[in-house]
Amino acid sequence: MIDPHLKRAIGQMTHGVHVVACRSGGLVRAYTSTWTTQLSFEDPVIGISVSPKHDTYPLIEQEGWFAVSILAGDQIEPAQYFSYPGRRFKHIGDYLDEVDGVPVVRGCVAWLLCEVFDRVEIRDHTLFLGEVTTVGEGRLREPGLTYSSRKGWRIADTRARPRGVSVRDRLLGRLAAADDEDTPPDGR
Repeated sequence: MIDPHLKRAIGQMTHGVHVVACRSGGLVRAYTSTWTTQLSFEDPVIGISVSPKHDTYPLIEQEGWFAVSILAGDQIEPAQYFSYPGRRFKHIGDYLDEVDGVPVVRGCVAWLLCEVFDRVEIRDHTLFLGEVTTVGEGRLREPGLTYSSRKGWRIADTRARPRGVSVRDRLLGRLAAADDEDTPPDGR
């Protein structure tokens, strides 16, 4: 049982909402993931955390790939649908399209096809590492859907700083001023 103080603190963490899917033959399975992240920039690597108990897990293991659909703020319904095992809703959801055989959520912000190149067992989940091999653009201008267990579903569209204000430039200015103060008058 998780400590209630730890649970409240971790519950404050906000994550983007994605649907991870895989297909094996005619069988398609997908799940909502807030534990999906970019792990590298120069080599486009995505990490997903999957429970071996989930019905998508054996498909990813067998096929060696997964697709990540990045959800828009108005896609709470497919996010909620895929947050349960498909059998709970008797697989009635009609939210996926196939693009060149890749199952993606219809109307998503963008989707990524990832080829698995490594995996790490992490207690009750497996972290699959995948290199992005194909990308599909959807509604790129739409704000993404986010989630935290303490605050629920949110739309990530509020600016954290005013337009035209650069916090980075302000910090660099402070650094330059501090460096000037630390430099002795003779420049040594």
